Amino acid sequence: MKVSFNIVRQHQNTTPRVQTYTLEVEPGNTILECLNRIKWEQDGSLAFRKNCRNTICGSCGMRINGRSALACKENIRNEVDRIQQIANNSNNNSANTTEKSIPEITIAPMGNMPVIKDLVVDMKSFWQNLETVEPYISTKARQIPEREFLQTPTERDKLNQTGNCILCGACYSECNAREVNPDFVGPHALAKAYRMVADSRDSQIEKRLEEYNLDTAGVWGCTRCYYCNSVCPMEVAPMDQIGKIKQEILDRQDKQASRSIRHRKVLIDLVKDGGWIDERKFGIQVVGNYFRDIQGLFSLGPLGLRMLAKGKFPLTFEPSEGTEIVRSLIESVKKIGQ
Repeated sequence: MKVSFNIVRQHQNTTPRVQTYTLEVEPGNTILECLNRIKWEQDGSLAFRKNCRNTICGSCGMRINGRSALACKENIRNEVDRIQQIANNSNNNSANTTEKSIPEITIAPMGNMPVIKDLVVDMKSFWQNLETVEPYISTKARQIPEREFLQTPTERDKLNQTGNCILCGACYSECNAREVNPDFVGPHALAKAYRMVADSRDSQIEKRLEEYNLDTAGVWGCTRCYYCNSVCPMEVAPMDQIGKIKQEILDRQDKQASRSIRHRKVLIDLVKDGGWIDERKFGIQVVGNYFRDIQGLFSLGPLGLRMLAKGKFPLTFEPSEGTEIVRSLIESVKKIGQ
């Protein structure tokens, strides 16, 4: 079958352009195999990273049809089927998705990192942010000369999922929080951070949690879009690991620790009380810190006036039906987590 590859090409600090290559391919060919053929047979100047060709090294990360993935893992059949499914769902019968036309696959460099050339990006910030979470066991914890530092199978099992991370950069590339907040360390770093928190051999857990609790640079900078989970080729589920770190912090801190912690705790308390959120109390308790933060209370003024003017400010609060059921569900989930 013939397939057209629309590849986004550019040099550093230049305007990107799209160059199209057409190949005769087999449905089972991977995207990386096709890129190799383009480079070897049509254009030797095309630049992209690769190494193991077997979903181990993570080198061949790139955006394939709009989402970050490993070129060695994705194949032609799956990509063409995915494009067709999207077209069918949106009732889009454009020329490039009909059965009679040549399927098109668009390949672009990963996001949130500057382009060096074509599909090769500068991953300096990726590695620097990983280093900030100190992704290695503390030296002090390993200074036990009398014996090896053994773990039980249960303790080791806690590390399996995060240990699967191959640092391909797919989650970092698609991170919405990183795109708008350059201080946010990224889902890859926080997934590795949880591995250290969960490791029974580490002696710096409390110190680590203090660092991960720093405003929007740490776990509270995550927007919880779950896109990192959906693109991770190794099912590390970075968003889930970030949630586990948050829970470790919440278990150790009270409502006065920070606005981020207060936001989570107040939200749960209000839902338990009324089945859903009483917006009047939520702003006062979270932003105004129970009338302790005068500046925070004043900051709510303009928003409150706009809501009143548009008739969107709730003057009363009616608890939802089944509040007791909601409350019991929350308590049951807490028990499962313990």
